[in-house]
Amino acid sequence: MIGYLKGKIISSKPTQLIIDVLGVGYLVQISISTFEKISQLNEVSLFIYTSVKEDSITLFGFYEESEKEMFKLLISVNGIGPKSAQSILSGITVDSLKDAIETGNINRIVAIPGIGRKTAERLIIELRGKVDEIISGSETNTEVSSRTEAISALTTLGYNIKIAEKIIKEVLAGNPNLGLEDLIRQSLMSLNKS
Repeated sequence: MIGYLKGKIISSKPTQLIIDVLGVGYLVQISISTFEKISQLNEVSLFIYTSVKEDSITLFGFYEESEKEMFKLLISVNGIGPKSAQSILSGITVDSLKDAIETGNINRIVAIPGIGRKTAERLIIELRGKVDEIISGSETNTEVSSRTEAISALTTLGYNIKIAEKIIKEVLAGNPNLGLEDLIRQSLMSLNKS
């Protein structure tokens, strides 16, 4: 089984890329969040999950190990296959999904495109208590919770989840030490400008 690949990016699209590893081109399925992290790179290192079915072998690539771990947990849930898990991870960050599962925030999970209420409930029931093993990326817990709460506040106000995540990421990039109230206030100001 392939667990890790490092090589030159030959071509990339939002959900897949081809990596040249010593002259061999590997087609790797990726989430949109991984694509965003590697879109400016010429060479990449990816953690790989190899999915073997009777008629195909598919490689799923992840920029961060935490995303691969969440993917493995998602596909352990009855009714969620690798494509669905990839889709889920394209619609929400690992930290936001982890937080939504731990707190039982069904509305946050249902906001992910393609996820219904029953699937969201199943995710929470089957994965609560397991997701805390996943080590977050580069963010601290306070950054994650402030960011998650701010996203939740914006979606409660009716903003699209993707737009909320994008604007909060932009605001935090400019000032990573903002408190929750200031983060929400500045995000709303930015949203009202556009």
